Amino acid sequence: MLLLGQRTRAEYKKFISVIYHSFIKIAIFFSIFLHISRGYLQSLEIQSILSAVYLFLRAMKNCNSNTFPARCAILMSGSGSNAEALLEFERSQRPSAYETAVLVTDAPETSRAREIASKYSLPLVEHDIRKFYQARGEDSIKLDCPRRREIRDEWSDGLLQKIMEYKVNFACFAGFVPLSNIAGNLPCLNVHPGDLTRCDEAGNRIYAGLHILPVERAILNGEKSLRSSVILVQPYTGSGAKEMDAGPIVGISSPLPVDLEGHTLTELAQCSSNRIPGTRCRDVLRELALAHIERLKTSGDHIVFPRAAADFASGAFKCDSGQLFYKGAPVLSVEYSTDKAPRKITL
Repeated sequence: MLLLGQRTRAEYKKFISVIYHSFIKIAIFFSIFLHISRGYLQSLEIQSILSAVYLFLRAMKNCNSNTFPARCAILMSGSGSNAEALLEFERSQRPSAYETAVLVTDAPETSRAREIASKYSLPLVEHDIRKFYQARGEDSIKLDCPRRREIRDEWSDGLLQKIMEYKVNFACFAGFVPLSNIAGNLPCLNVHPGDLTRCDEAGNRIYAGLHILPVERAILNGEKSLRSSVILVQPYTGSGAKEMDAGPIVGISSPLPVDLEGHTLTELAQCSSNRIPGTRCRDVLRELALAHIERLKTSGDHIVFPRAAADFASGAFKCDSGQLFYKGAPVLSVEYSTDKAPRKITL
């Protein structure tokens, strides 16, 4: 499973720390020695050497505290509100655990990627998935046949190649719609509008799924609150249905209360049962779910995603034999909020 090379980063930080403290001891020894031997070793040369050692130690300490921010690629397909949340959080932190190296979009003509890239002075990679499929004789980008899945693999290979030109360490899917197997070669985080820690008796995640389905399901199940989840994306096979939302849950947001706006669960369940499969209905249930998704973006996605990404970038997470660890402790996930320290969610 691809994380961020946390062990390497942690070992590097430990190595730097050992060197730093060793040099401190050496500097103290030389200072004492110089004090005792002041009559013999009070030359400008010795003082210059000690000053140079002091400055070197300061630089070593600064490097250790900065932990060399991980380079991130942000991928987006639409409005980019999650991308902007990641970028604003990055700029609010001094120092930041991650730095955005490039913005990426599969929909350059319909998304706000160009606007956001210009606003934040970022390079932009445009890898139009629809034009890619059309150039190969396909009007649909669905993964419903071998030919279209082959095209998706080809498109994903090209996407990864373009991203890695910027020497990134990980990626964030900030409203990035197409399934892509770049997660097989690059650690990728995704934010999801549902509490993925909730499972049924068989261990299946109740609120997995695309678009507004997790929110509608939570409302119909009578949930009192909603959460956003941040997961480590898994490589997929076939249509990707099996692997969807199946990765380790590195973060969940604080609960957002559900507001039925005067409607009853019976009424909303009737809306669901009246729907015609394969059609998109603008019924009360859908409108209610859309309203909650917008609220969840602000109080959920925009809070948990940047903070989980920062912890991920700093090497706080580790995964061993399917078990997620946060700062050395086994966890199911970590709850993030604006006014409290991250809270470990245990099994």
